[in-house]
Amino acid sequence: MSNPLGRRAFVVVCGAALLAMAGGASAQQVATGAAEIDIKNFAFQPTTLTIAAGTAVTWVNQDEEPHNIVDLAKPHVFRSPGIDGGEKYTFVFDKPGTYEYVCSVHPHMHGTIVVK
Repeated sequence: MSNPLGRRAFVVVCGAALLAMAGGASAQQVATGAAEIDIKNFAFQPTTLTIAAGTAVTWVNQDEEPHNIVDLAKPHVFRSPGIDGGEKYTFVFDKPGTYEYVCSVHPHMHGTIVVK
């Protein structure tokens, strides 16, 4: 015969562990959202994007030509490798500010990210 008190103690301990894990998970915020910028017809669309701090921005190359994404800050805050058609690059913007960027392969392509 099993001990009912032992079973209750087990449930209480397991429940407390689950609550502790849930509390820890909700206290951590990795990103507040996600946004996407298309690279299409040798342009970034939208050209200007306003986001909240903590947002992950993904650039999707829809052209057949390779592109990259390089911010104009010195030193660089972000710089993608070359991404071919159909490939993506993602960067999480943690700090508020205005980030101007270009495709260094095609410098006439430029865009701006505003982080609030």
